[in-house]
Amino acid sequence: MTYVIAGPCIDVLDKSCLEECPVDCIYEGDRKMYIHPDECVDCGACEPACPVEAIVEAPVAAGDALLHVADNARFFSEILPDRDTPLGAPGGASGLGRVGADTPLVAGDRVG
Repeated sequence: MTYVIAGPCIDVLDKSCLEECPVDCIYEGDRKMYIHPDECVDCGACEPACPVEAIVEAPVAAGDALLHVADNARFFSEILPDRDTPLGAPGGASGLGRVGADTPLVAGDRVG
């Protein structure tokens, strides 16, 4: 079971989840955090750390969170704005740093 970060994270980027993730699989976009579906070990440590309850288990996602299941995967598999290639499997967020781009779903979903 992979975890995903859903809409409540947009424009919040609290990053408490980063401190709890033992495998460094949570990446920072421009407006939202993303969990790499192949790097996540399904430990669930990130879920209670999120102050806006944006992290959910992919298999039980519903509503808005369901949209973000596929979108989290797209963040790594598709070419993001101002990039030449997809992120793929970087092998850890800390080595890559802030990506500074989002998927079209998140980039176009202005909050507030």
